[in-house]
Amino acid sequence: MDSAQLLYLIAGAAFGGFINGLAGFGTALFALGFWLQVFPPLQAVAMTVAVSALTGLQGLWEVRREIGARPRRLARYLVPAVFGIPLGIYALAFVRAEALQFLIAGFMMLYGLFFLLRRRLPVFDRPTPVIDSGIGFAGGVLGGLAGVSGALPAMWCGLRPWSRQETRAVLQPFNVAVLGLSAVILAVRGAYTWATLQTLAVALIVALLTAQLGIVIFRRMSNDAFRWTLIVLMFLSGVGLMARVILL
Repeated sequence: MDSAQLLYLIAGAAFGGFINGLAGFGTALFALGFWLQVFPPLQAVAMTVAVSALTGLQGLWEVRREIGARPRRLARYLVPAVFGIPLGIYALAFVRAEALQFLIAGFMMLYGLFFLLRRRLPVFDRPTPVIDSGIGFAGGVLGGLAGVSGALPAMWCGLRPWSRQETRAVLQPFNVAVLGLSAVILAVRGAYTWATLQTLAVALIVALLTAQLGIVIFRRMSNDAFRWTLIVLMFLSGVGLMARVILL
């Protein structure tokens, strides 16, 4: 690994770990933008899903009561996602790095714009099991394809009248389970070579440390501060990545 690869590796792990600790998802949205610059798509995604799942375990403790209080709510998202993961992993073999970067950037910008417009959108306070299941399935496909399983569920959960703890109680375990299963499937397919495991070890150490910082900040934030922090981080990072994809 040369110095440029190491720099991109550490930067992606630091940003990805921090946002995972802060929001309960989003590692791929930040880490892949860096890692796809210097690593092949399969290696970058394999590292991303592993780091996302392992760093996400820390955040589960923060919302353990909310998870236990509403297990059926989580199941509506998670069960369909399991069937979407293999489809995403299958599609990964046919996706170019530039296209994957464009996809990630688009999700980040869409996420930011979504919440900028959120006050004008309706709030769904009634049960919507069919929509929940569809969002979960799509999240599973995107999790297997690019490790971005949390993007669509986060947008949909943002329409619900939930606190930040309730929202995280869906997103955090959803992402840990989806990306953990994706990592297992990729491992069976031989994605974790010795070189990938070496880079993964470095990334994981950095991500675990920065995730702790994100968790500390999450504990101190209000619901409004939590939402606006995500808006700024997601939208600006998406614009930056999109600019790199278009200009390079």
